[in-house]
Amino acid sequence: QVQLVESGGGLVQPGGSLRLSCTASRTIFGPNTMGWYRQAPGKQRELVATSTSGVNYPDSVKGRFTISRDNAKNTVYLQMNGLKPEDTAVYYCNVRHIFQAYDYWGQGTQVTVSS
Repeated sequence: QVQLVESGGGLVQPGGSLRLSCTASRTIFGPNTMGWYRQAPGKQRELVATSTSGVNYPDSVKGRFTISRDNAKNTVYLQMNGLKPEDTAVYYCNVRHIFQAYDYWGQGTQVTVSS
């Protein structure tokens, strides 16, 4: 069993920035991707970015969000700049084997963008 722990969420004013972190409890073997999803109230969970997505960010976050990965620390980050109220959601970390041998999810961290 692998646990993913997210941190860095909170309340931020519009236009502000946050950096989310997700750390795995141990090294996860096998080829995999780490990524971020988000779910707003009453909405479906949507993909924000993955470590292999390159420039393929959704239009809603492109140019504002950046994903990065530090394999030595078993950690993935999501840098969020120019935050908007529409970004308010619970953000979930995900680690998925490329052949779906496993699919781990964190418990989520709340991001609220409000003045």
